Amino acid sequence: MTLRHLAVVMPAYNEAEGIRDFIDEIRDSVSPVVDRVTFHIADDRSTDGTATVFDDVEDVAVEVQPLNRGHGPTALAAYRAGLAVEPDVLVHVDGDGQFHGRDFPRLLAALDAENADVVHGVRDGRTDPWYRKVLTGAVGLLIALAAGRRIPDVNTPLRAYRTPALRALVEATPPDASVPHVHFSLAEARAGFTVRYLRVDSIPRRGASATGTMWGRGSTVALPPKRLRLFVRTALVEAWELSLRPSAPLRNINRPETVAR
Repeated sequence: MTLRHLAVVMPAYNEAEGIRDFIDEIRDSVSPVVDRVTFHIADDRSTDGTATVFDDVEDVAVEVQPLNRGHGPTALAAYRAGLAVEPDVLVHVDGDGQFHGRDFPRLLAALDAENADVVHGVRDGRTDPWYRKVLTGAVGLLIALAAGRRIPDVNTPLRAYRTPALRALVEATPPDASVPHVHFSLAEARAGFTVRYLRVDSIPRRGASATGTMWGRGSTVALPPKRLRLFVRTALVEAWELSLRPSAPLRNINRPETVAR
């Protein structure tokens, strides 16, 4: 498979130390299988110069957000920026670089070989604090009950989408949604999207600074930060309103007919 145009989109906050090397690694890895790759970064008002790292790089566009709004809205802004250039396939990944570039061609190959609408990168070897693992498990159980089946790594940030499938999801999701990937995973299952799952390594975030992550660095934080506790409450209310209640808007997504099987 050789793609005409791949767009890689990233939300980023204070990732100046590692994001350029990460993008270089991705570019080198996918270049043999794509004619053109472009990168689209939504910068969540970084304070460390992330927005200027790519001033001299032609294939990277950085869009600084008007406000610092957190991961979910910034991820959706990155998705919209990628969709605007009308690529064949779009890959989302967080700007903290917690994946190997070599796994990106594997995602693209699985999307093609399995004739899928989306491929999720299922993370192996995560080093998150215990409370994030508990949270991930609890959210996974909730979504499994709603979807009627288990979805591995329901909130994974590494996803490869065919453009029509992604457009249907993004257009139905409010731009301020805090957990868009949870909504996407549930909507994909309900609407009959062809979803494939690929095991990938999860590695520590690139860069030495702890300021690029919302909830604290690695496993050194012993208790859930207050900001995370508030976020969880907000996300649960949002999940009910947008995806879980009987009249929730994201229950009505249909799989686009233009996506080839």
